[in-house]
Amino acid sequence: MIRRLFYMALGAYIAVWVMRKLQALKPDHVARRAGERAMGLAAEARLFAEEVRRLSAGRESELRARYGLDSVHDINHDVKDGR
Repeated sequence: MIRRLFYMALGAYIAVWVMRKLQALKPDHVARRAGERAMGLAAEARLFAEEVRRLSAGRESELRARYGLDSVHDINHDVKDGR
């Protein structure tokens, strides 16, 4: 009797678990999760781009200070770059 009750409870648990997994595969749930992941990825890309810009500006300032360049206008644009 207890054995039958155990297997019945186990079967009910597995049925509920499977139903929840199947509901998670509905198109609206999949689309929502994909949208959330895409938004998260876009936010991370924005943060990465901001950090790259900040670090490159800092490095450019260091190089300008080291080589005595005051502004971008000091560069001679008439010289070909070898391409």
